[in-house]
Amino acid sequence: MAYVARLKKEYKDRIVAALTEEFGYNNVMQVPKLKKIVVSRGVGAAVADKKLIDHAVDEMTMITGQKAVATLSKKDVAAFKLRKGMPIGAKVTLRGDRMYEFLDRLVTSALPRVRDFQGIKATGFDGRGNYNLGITEQIIFPEINIDKINRINGMDVTFVTSAETDKEAKSLLTELGLPFKKN
Repeated sequence: MAYVARLKKEYKDRIVAALTEEFGYNNVMQVPKLKKIVVSRGVGAAVADKKLIDHAVDEMTMITGQKAVATLSKKDVAAFKLRKGMPIGAKVTLRGDRMYEFLDRLVTSALPRVRDFQGIKATGFDGRGNYNLGITEQIIFPEINIDKINRINGMDVTFVTSAETDKEAKSLLTELGLPFKKN
């Protein structure tokens, strides 16, 4: 039997039925689903020190389980001593089983390690059914060895869904386990 991620199986078994009942979809294909998760980090100090990009790529690779790529600047900015094509960040795009595995680890082990955690804000929706989450410290992930990091950095996590509205996307992400704050 082939391996299936826990959240993917739960999505097919329980979440599709729950969302169909909540929003009254006529077809299973109308039910919103998680398309991809993009984890990114800007490293502005990499203009002066090129090794910071390598550390960022290595950390993102450890956290996500997929090789990260360095992002390059698109244009020159003289005020920041930035030239076109210089590496200034790192990102990973997760799809399929790796996406569900990352989401599972984020919800079950990383977010509970945040200091004074009350839930995530529900204000990160963009109006088209996508959600952005900012993480202030990479040390909340158990894959990161605190002794081996050179500086504490944050990262952005973007959840891209097929939902048409923010309400549908919030219901989907809540069913998948994201702990939104109660207003």
